[in-house]
Amino acid sequence: MVKWSSRELQFFALERFDERYGCYRLSAREAEASMVSSLRQFGQISPVVCCLREETPCLIDGYKRLQAARRVGALDGLSARLIEVDERQAKVAMYRLNQVGRRVHVLEEAWLIYALVREDGLSQLEVAQLMGRHKSWVCRRLALLEKLAPGVRQDLQLGLLSPTAARAMTQLPTGNQGELLETVRRESLTAAEVREVVKLLLGSSTREQKEFVLEKPRQALSQARGGPTPAWDPRLSTAGNRVARKLGALLDYLAGMENWLRHRGRGELSLCDGGILSPGFARLAQDGRVVSELANDLVEEMKLA
Repeated sequence: MVKWSSRELQFFALERFDERYGCYRLSAREAEASMVSSLRQFGQISPVVCCLREETPCLIDGYKRLQAARRVGALDGLSARLIEVDERQAKVAMYRLNQVGRRVHVLEEAWLIYALVREDGLSQLEVAQLMGRHKSWVCRRLALLEKLAPGVRQDLQLGLLSPTAARAMTQLPTGNQGELLETVRRESLTAAEVREVVKLLLGSSTREQKEFVLEKPRQALSQARGGPTPAWDPRLSTAGNRVARKLGALLDYLAGMENWLRHRGRGELSLCDGGILSPGFARLAQDGRVVSELANDLVEEMKLA
């Protein structure tokens, strides 16, 4: 728990602030411009938060205010509230103090967590408890730094890629993420589509399959969801393409027959039709059961392959 210093608010000259923890923050130009306007009009409304290191104020919360104050030019310093924290607690405080109002960027969270786990030696569970989060939350943010390719991480930082899409891409080897990133940019894929495309890529066994998914992601997704089958699917062998064409035609006919049986059926037929068509429907029922059993057996075999 953060312990507030018993001292009253302190006033420090702008040049005295130590910004060593600024490496865990992203620059926000638009927000700083708004803060400049506020400081000029109203002055400093709320104090920044610092901890002392050898009597030097190390800024924990208030980076936009400090940068804005330097741009205003008319301010000599800022009032600060002091907290008594060690190095680990200082990082946790940076996260906790930004939970109200400003939304912490997912990369800022990741930088803080990385420092606590990899540099300060805390376990992921300990960090989760300190930050009031679940261990999986900590693990996902570590992955953004340890499993994302630099280009993908840059797009995330610039807001060109959503955190959800970035987390999905951590499942791929870093060497393959650049190709998917180009596809995401070219096709303007949504986060949900990126998640599905990642699954298709992980399930692809040949280079041809992966190239098809990357070149025509929405067509690949449509096929995976049971959409129309193209004349030739580069993901399949020659025999596989023959079976796919037959399967697609059969499924289309079955869908049409199911719709007719459900919604029109015998009401559309005359009395003379029944005697002629009845044997055919009897065979459909019998053969359909046999094909269903064989198809189920094949599906189970494919799961084990």
